[in-house]
Amino acid sequence: MAARSKRLIRLLVTVAVVLTFGAGLARTQTGPTARRIVSLVPALTEMLFALGAGPQVVAVSSYNEFPPEVKSLPRVGALLDPDMERILSLRPDLVIAYGSQTDIQAQLTRASIRVYNYRHAGLEGILNTMRDLGSAVGRATEGERLARDTRTQLDRIHARVQGRQNPRTLLVFERDPASLRGVYVSGGVGFLHDMLEVAGGVNVFDEVQREAVQPSIETLLARAPDVILEVRATGLIAPTDVAEARRSWGALGSIPAVRNARIHILNGEYLVVPGPRVVLATEAFARALHPEAFR
Repeated sequence: MAARSKRLIRLLVTVAVVLTFGAGLARTQTGPTARRIVSLVPALTEMLFALGAGPQVVAVSSYNEFPPEVKSLPRVGALLDPDMERILSLRPDLVIAYGSQTDIQAQLTRASIRVYNYRHAGLEGILNTMRDLGSAVGRATEGERLARDTRTQLDRIHARVQGRQNPRTLLVFERDPASLRGVYVSGGVGFLHDMLEVAGGVNVFDEVQREAVQPSIETLLARAPDVILEVRATGLIAPTDVAEARRSWGALGSIPAVRNARIHILNGEYLVVPGPRVVLATEAFARALHPEAFR
């Protein structure tokens, strides 16, 4: 029962995070360079360490697993359950919070603690956040370098698949484990959609200007994707369950992706974290869609 409850919480957090995509960019109040940072956003925790600002981080989200250094840091809740008392006890001078966490932001402002107000965006938003975050923590040069290097690596992936036929792809980021209930897929905006395009796929929901879509079975049949690309965060599906996950799609045998056995189940939390590892995730997408380009 405890394992099931933990899985449910992780599932809710994953869906909530994906559904809080926004077109905006993170912004922080101006002030001195941060020395004691509390990060409630795993993606930005990863950015901080990639920038070399790991020593400035004093606490992280309950769901931070990467890089390994975070495992020794205090946990202060996450998107749905931030522990304000614990956060204040750590005497931070900067707290990184989701844009939807308005209550905690108000409390921090009253306590004269700077807040980095973060909202998900597309790939360009991720690169801009790297630059902005670097400036906020006194590492502007490193932020520019990280953004530039990330863009270069993404361009290299795109170059490898360019000129090949782009399959019409259904990008699934959530569903019930052994059924086709609770299916959430990428719409035509957001970093998952952008990653799919870089990887050489065409989103079958490209024209839907939402970050997430919950389609009906009838809609899935009508969209008739050539490929189903399903990404699952670690802990939501075990590697041994991948075959069962593929079999679940057998109920939709008329879909070309099912008929031609082009169903790819990718497992790993890095696949849904909009941080520096988007390069690894995008390459995983590209290898699934165009394996011949990587031989």
